[in-house]
Amino acid sequence: MSLQENQYLCVSSDSVLVVVDIQPRLTAVMPSKVLARLQRNSTMLLRAAGQLKIPVFATEQYPKGLGKIEDAILKMMPENSQCFEKTRFSCTGAEGFSEALRETGRKQVILLGMEAHVCVYQSAIDLLMEGYSVFVVIDGVCSRQRENYETSLLRLRQAGITTCDTESVLFEWLRDSRHDDFKSISDLLK
Repeated sequence: MSLQENQYLCVSSDSVLVVVDIQPRLTAVMPSKVLARLQRNSTMLLRAAGQLKIPVFATEQYPKGLGKIEDAILKMMPENSQCFEKTRFSCTGAEGFSEALRETGRKQVILLGMEAHVCVYQSAIDLLMEGYSVFVVIDGVCSRQRENYETSLLRLRQAGITTCDTESVLFEWLRDSRHDDFKSISDLLK
């Protein structure tokens, strides 16, 4: 399937799920409702990715200062997930990230994590510039300030990046109610 054919719908066989910087020092400063939404939706996407054999990458922004990936998220990550430490805000600045992504042979990157206006935004732009079809899950990203979150979504859309929600990603990955995993993945939404 060419990039042109799948740039508007998530395709499970062409997707990589990237979890950006869900770390204790960042989650500690998020509004509680926003954090609960992020955790719920991240968990659903990680479970579905594991079930559908979608590669999962995660990044940690300066883990020495911000901590490692949140335990709750780490527990949900499929066994073969890859984690990359970074100091640059974009995922593409993490040593080995771009090479590992290329090795998957997949051309869609589904992004979730924090903060929407810094690491998620810069990652999305850099990945777009590298030729990937980028989807930012709006109910799976957050910022401390609502204005920063909203501005980042506006800028992402202006740059041609697709914004979507968790439920849309799940059903696009399935594509058909006759999919073998339809029942178990749709049950995640209950």
